[in-house]
Amino acid sequence: MTTATWNGHIIAESDTCIEVEGNQYFPSDSLKKEFFTDSSEHSMCPWKGKASYYDIVVNGEINKGAAWYYPDPLPKAKELGITGYVAFWKGVVVA
Repeated sequence: MTTATWNGHIIAESDTCIEVEGNQYFPSDSLKKEFFTDSSEHSMCPWKGKASYYDIVVNGEINKGAAWYYPDPLPKAKELGITGYVAFWKGVVVA
């Protein structure tokens, strides 16, 4: 089981993560939704496409843009199966 933890709380856990470029992508249904809020932040990856972000909120603390996903990945990334999967950074511990 792979877990994502921030600020002392498990915010996601799954045994069906997908690894891409050293990042574990969690299925969106494995996220504990009470810790996530939509962000207006976006970025572009030349081969995965346009990324969207979530802010993570735990115990009143906000980790802005600490989770990202590709709602409509480009073909090469779509082949990897990351549609509907979420990855983490900015201090989120994945183990």
